Amino acid sequence: MSLLTLLTYIAIAALALTLVIGLVWRKVVSWPVSFLQNFTGILFLVSGYVKAIDPLGTAYKMEQYFGEFSSTFKATKAAFLSPFFEWLTGMVVGFAVFMIVFEIVLGVMLIFGAQKKLTSWLFFLLVLFFTFLTGYTYLTGHVPESVNFFSFGKWGPFVETNIKVTDFGCFGDFIKLKPFTSFLKDVFLLFPAILFLFSTKKMHQLLTPNWRNGLIAASIMGFTLYCFNNYIWDIPAINFRPFKPGVNIPKRREMEQEAMQNVKILAFKLTNKKDGKVIEIPYEQYMKESSKYSGDDWEFDQVKSEPTIQPSKISDFAVTGPTGDDVTEEILGVKGYNFMIVAYDLHVNTQKGYIMVPDTSFTADTLVAKGRMSIVNKIDKVSKRRVSSDSYQWDEEYLKRWEKLNAMIADAAKADVKAYMITKPYDPALIDAFKAKAKVSYPVLRADDILLKTIIRSNPGVLLIKDGTILEDWHIKKLPDFAVIKAKYWTKK
Repeated sequence: MSLLTLLTYIAIAALALTLVIGLVWRKVVSWPVSFLQNFTGILFLVSGYVKAIDPLGTAYKMEQYFGEFSSTFKATKAAFLSPFFEWLTGMVVGFAVFMIVFEIVLGVMLIFGAQKKLTSWLFFLLVLFFTFLTGYTYLTGHVPESVNFFSFGKWGPFVETNIKVTDFGCFGDFIKLKPFTSFLKDVFLLFPAILFLFSTKKMHQLLTPNWRNGLIAASIMGFTLYCFNNYIWDIPAINFRPFKPGVNIPKRREMEQEAMQNVKILAFKLTNKKDGKVIEIPYEQYMKESSKYSGDDWEFDQVKSEPTIQPSKISDFAVTGPTGDDVTEEILGVKGYNFMIVAYDLHVNTQKGYIMVPDTSFTADTLVAKGRMSIVNKIDKVSKRRVSSDSYQWDEEYLKRWEKLNAMIADAAKADVKAYMITKPYDPALIDAFKAKAKVSYPVLRADDILLKTIIRSNPGVLLIKDGTILEDWHIKKLPDFAVIKAKYWTKK
């Protein structure tokens, strides 16, 4: 679904609701204001709900933002703000749930006209906050690599690959919006937000104050629990991500890569460095006249056709083995049933330390025996030297999650079902220490942590795959015994 289609559906629903409120309930004071109340309220309900389905997705996106803000401010006179964003990064999941529930409740308050002045100000401030985030995201396209955002004099022409956070996640994984589209959406919402500030008396109100307050309280409690259910106790109720049951990973990956290879260059957008003039020249014409635009006076950007299949994180699926060798094709080519265990974070604290090890020095000596001469090494002295040695502190609660998982995998191994684990690019020594501590006997591979977070919203999480196709995925707390899995899939006709 496109953003335009979604907004059309919301506008139709808002119009129908406004007619009911005005013609049936006789509560409309101003038809335009009531329509905007319903439109923005429904929009916030929809955008909040699709994020409530997958709160971790919003948290991961905010984590990227906070990381960018922290590094950006660290190199400025406002460096004192950097620790604040680092602190927010540690609280990011709770912050994400708060923002999601806040957005949904604000939608309810708009539709029912609860606390009109407070609602108007909260709506304005939230839209302003979203506009700042999406505007920042878009403007980073003008900031070259290694240039700080606040070094405005070093900004250049817009380059999409410069964008630091490629998608704000306004609608989660339900609809992916480009930064500029998200920014325009929020700028548009500023108009009703400002209107509400000066037109609170014209906003409609439904039900009695007690009923409205009761609805707000019920919304807060209900959607907070719903968010918790979609990451603490289970994986998201609806899966909008590319790695979902029914998807054949190698086939989809091949299709996406082929679509990207077939993208054509349609034109070149040229920017004159002296006067800033921008011109766009068709590809064929540019190839004939390219000599006119050579030198240091012009910067150019390619205008390409849209791929027939939009790329997803499946295109980035890449796995390495313990020694750093690429095992992607080997993993994607596994035949039959197999279990993929995803653990993007092993919940470990690494402490740097030192140990003393023997250090023996030798001297060479000549030995003559039976007429033959040989060189031997004689111990000169034995001493000790200090070498670095890491120690690991593990989260015991996290390690307990592996007890049931290991038991299930052990039962699967008896049925010749392979299993492998993928974690982020930890040091091999740490992975070996984890395998020993968690009693992991199956191979542990490595991949990008953002990819792993996209595959499943559980740490660890388990996927059942057959011939490259995802059959099912489980939150660690919902993982059934192997006998249950076998009865469901191995006995299918």
